Amino acid sequence: MSTPIPFGPQLLGETEKTLGALLRGVLHGTGLTEPQWVTLRVAALTGGSADAAGLVTVVSDRAHFVDAAELVGQLTERGLIEAGHVTAAGSDMLETVLARSAAVTGPIWEDFAAADLEATTRVLNELLGRARDVAQRASL
Repeated sequence: MSTPIPFGPQLLGETEKTLGALLRGVLHGTGLTEPQWVTLRVAALTGGSADAAGLVTVVSDRAHFVDAAELVGQLTERGLIEAGHVTAAGSDMLETVLARSAAVTGPIWEDFAAADLEATTRVLNELLGRARDVAQRASL
């Protein structure tokens, strides 16, 4: 193991970049880009509560993709979403990628103490909330 990085932007950034590289490996061969995957996941997480325009708004807000409308359009053209809802083909793609991801990254998430997970979840959610507040005030 390398020298621990103190909690802060560098640690979060390196963690995100490393997990992103793993995700891109998992997505290889699916024809999906990372932003398309994120858009498909967001569509699934809305539970069908948004139409296409609503999905564009949610993706823009959550993922900060300036091309959210284009991403929704691309997934619609591929038949993975329709009117903002995940199709059967989209559900199949989700299951496939999530299974691949679990096989590759599963060991990363194992064996954490419950108290550590609870504390990390609390801190990261607080950090996310603060970052969203700053982004909103800065009109980003």
